[in-house]
Amino acid sequence: MILIYTGEGKGKTSACAGQALRALGQGMRVVFAQFMKRDGAAGEQRMLRRLLGDDFRAGGLGFLRTQEAFPEHRQAALALMDWVEQKGPRAQMVVLDEALYALRAGVITQEELQKLMAPYAGPGEPHIALSGRGLPDWLREAAHLVTEMREIRHPLRHGHAAVKGIEF
Repeated sequence: MILIYTGEGKGKTSACAGQALRALGQGMRVVFAQFMKRDGAAGEQRMLRRLLGDDFRAGGLGFLRTQEAFPEHRQAALALMDWVEQKGPRAQMVVLDEALYALRAGVITQEELQKLMAPYAGPGEPHIALSGRGLPDWLREAAHLVTEMREIRHPLRHGHAAVKGIEF
């Protein structure tokens, strides 16, 4: 089953972490990959590493801000996709957090993502969950479940700084 958590609002990574926790609670093996987040940048990483051990990897370099940084981001994404290809076949749930952002930024291609998703295209196990902004039509049509997060109010819009434990 293909699960998508997308939209402009907060909660996409949290939904992926919750999906992983639910699968773990059912005795399923979970592989969790973060495409854009640097290791050690977010609180969920500590807990996911504790729960998943070597089946968790934050392989990103942070958000892609300049075109000069593109080659490094591309290499990091390719390495993470290789890791998922090695780990994924033994899992019942694979999570590709921020994969849609990586796709939109061109760090991964549609063809590469489709190849990575191919074993999860059916309605049963194994499952794959993807998150990020900018859901393309082809992926919306392929998905079995799509949830869109919509921002209604956010403290950053009112001059408040990011809060530890809430934003990261």
